[in-house]
Parts: sequence; structure tokens; C-alpha cells
Amino acid sequence: MSRLLPALSLALLPSFVAADDHAHSHSHTSLGAHEHGVAELNVVLDGATLEIELHSPAMNLLGFEHAPTSEDDHRRIAAARQQLEQADTLFGLTAAADCRLGSSDLESPLFNQHAHDEHHSDIQAHYHYTCDTPDALSRLDLVGLFRAFPGTEKIQLRFIGPNGQNGANLRPGQTAFTF
Repeated sequence: MSRLLPALSLALLPSFVAADDHAHSHSHTSLGAHEHGVAELNVVLDGATLEIELHSPAMNLLGFEHAPTSEDDHRRIAAARQQLEQADTLFGLTAAADCRLGSSDLESPLFNQHAHDEHHSDIQAHYHYTCDTPDALSRLDLVGLFRAFPGTEKIQLRFIGPNGQNGANLRPGQTAFTF
């Protein structure tokens, strides 16, 4: 993982703590607490590098969070994984910035063939872009993410860029964030 996202976590630590105070807490492997319907999106723009990291309860993306017990569960996991691998359909970036996905990484205990029966699993996705004209990057639209995963009701977006830190709570009716 890049050095940019740990910097984001440290810079925004007070807001994470405040958000966790209001979240419906569950113990699980990825995050200290999660709330069904709510996902976190960390975005860092550093020079020509754009990194996007999604943290979500599996419930939002799959409709369940337990280890797969049926063929339908396995199909839903495979379908969600395929959708998460198609970052260009999830994240609408300013076209003039000419950002290209360089790599992506998906993590969840549910992606493991021998997943244990955990009650609350999360899914994490990390995307690394390179932008030819990063100064033109002015907007991120998550309409594709909300359409692909209708169980996601709110995304808590945190952003660090050349002009400082910012954030927003996005919903299906308000999907765009302006940098």
C-alpha cells in the first residue's frame, strides 16, 4: 500500500474518532466499527498520483457478511468482486485530467476460499491512478458505485489534495464531490 493513504488516516484521525462515536459498532476483522449502509472512501491526490481506498461492510456490497454457505453466496461474491475490479465504472473522474488506473487491490476474508464464519466482514478496495493533467482533476462522481451496490446508502468521503483536506457525506441523490 502506498504511503499516501496512511498519511490521510493520520491527518483525519480526529474525524474518524468522531464518526466512530456515532456508528453502530460491531467487532470484525477490518475496521474497528462499521455501520450497515455506510462506507468510507479515502481519496489522496499527490502530484500525478491519485489513490482511492474504499472500506465497506460486506453487507453493503453483497447483502450478507457471513462466510459463503451456498452457490448463490459464491456467485454474489464473484459478481461484487468483478464490479469492484471495474474501477472506471465506479468512479467518475474529470476526463480532462486523463487519469489511468495503474493497479487495484481487493481484500476481504470473504474472498478466501476457506473463509471462516465471521459475523461481520468488510471489503476493502484500493485503486492507484496516474493522471497526466492532475490540475484538471476537479470532481469525483460516485453514481456508478451507488448503482452497482444499492445497499450502500451513504459514503463518508475524506480527501487530501494540494489545497488541503476536505470531506463530504455522499448519498445516491448527491453523488459528486468537488475537489
